[in-house]
Amino acid sequence: MDVKRINELYKEVLERIENNHIGCFEGMDTPLFLISTQYPGIWMEHLYDSVIYAKMFPERLDIALNTVRMFLSYQKPDGQLPCYIWNKKFFPGKTQEEITGYGQIQECVSVGALFFEVAQMSGDKKLLLECYESVKAWVKWLRNNRMTTGRGLIELFCGYDTGHDNSGRFPGLVLKGNYFEHDGVPHNASEPFPDDPIAPVLAVDMNCNFYADNVALSRMAEALGLESEAEMHLEAAKSVKEKLFELCFDGEDGFFYDVDKNGSKIRCRSSTVFHLFLEGVLDPAWDKELISEIYVKYLSNPKEFATPYPFPSVSASDPSFRKHTDRNCWGYFSQGLIALRTTRWMERYGFTEDFESLLTKWVEAWTTHYDSIKFGQELDPFTGIPSPSSQWYSSCMLLYVYAVRRLGLLATT
Repeated sequence: MDVKRINELYKEVLERIENNHIGCFEGMDTPLFLISTQYPGIWMEHLYDSVIYAKMFPERLDIALNTVRMFLSYQKPDGQLPCYIWNKKFFPGKTQEEITGYGQIQECVSVGALFFEVAQMSGDKKLLLECYESVKAWVKWLRNNRMTTGRGLIELFCGYDTGHDNSGRFPGLVLKGNYFEHDGVPHNASEPFPDDPIAPVLAVDMNCNFYADNVALSRMAEALGLESEAEMHLEAAKSVKEKLFELCFDGEDGFFYDVDKNGSKIRCRSSTVFHLFLEGVLDPAWDKELISEIYVKYLSNPKEFATPYPFPSVSASDPSFRKHTDRNCWGYFSQGLIALRTTRWMERYGFTEDFESLLTKWVEAWTTHYDSIKFGQELDPFTGIPSPSSQWYSSCMLLYVYAVRRLGLLATT
């Protein structure tokens, strides 16, 4: 690798982040970590951006704190958290309420876990209590509004609930986006679309997030000295895990599948499987054999997810694996978001060598293809060529910064 060029790009990325991606919304004075011009604001799906940035650069903890507090401030009285909060600068004539999204879930990484991590980093007990109460209300909202079929797991109503745009993961789903995308009517995220042939769906990734939210509540309660509540939340998490195994796990395939409203497994091998590791659903002690089976059979298999530039958003041998669109396609491309989230699980499960190989591949790809599109959203899983989606994408820039530091490529002089 061209280490000199890598260091030049590393410096350019950090300057880009400081000058363009750390900024204030119009009419506000609190700096936030912004995604890109294609995504004008902050998204729950990208909350981890500000957290990993604060972990790499502790002096910028304020960015993560501000982002968490922004989500807290726009939580509805009934407990629903916004999936995004947009910057008024890009929407003249709109109020902040009009450009704050409640039309889908799109949690993607446990908001409870991230809130807890930021509160821990800050050492602020008051913030910890605020986060605890917020996540309790969020979990309650999910239980009250997203368990309509009474199967013990939360449900997907629309494609955007998962953030997996343009994939073949849910064949037959009416709302590939959300209600607004479907017919121009604002989506009430607490109501399933009537007469949908497959929804409400028990989505594996959403329930892994839900499991982790309950675990985070248990840990927050313990930190607050609320022993009985800590145990209650832990039992709730265990129940979610039991239901995931009971309803979504296929022992013959050794894979976890989404389940439609009729109880049928939707046999798409999507990147949802990573969430079982990402959110700690699979326990390294208790689930050791299954972890090894899934990793060997799928995650380290070149015919499945171990493509030359890992990890594709759907297994390379799945029938739905193709470019549904030429950009932002979660049915084909290796996504920067998936790659960035490996920093939360691969080493923890002992896959250090493969983790560093993945980081190397992404550094190589963005260093090589910088002149075609600068740190976009996704890579072709076989060639490493980026799609034309979302130049200067926060997650890819952060992954590059993390990888350069982790791989010892950062010049010391």
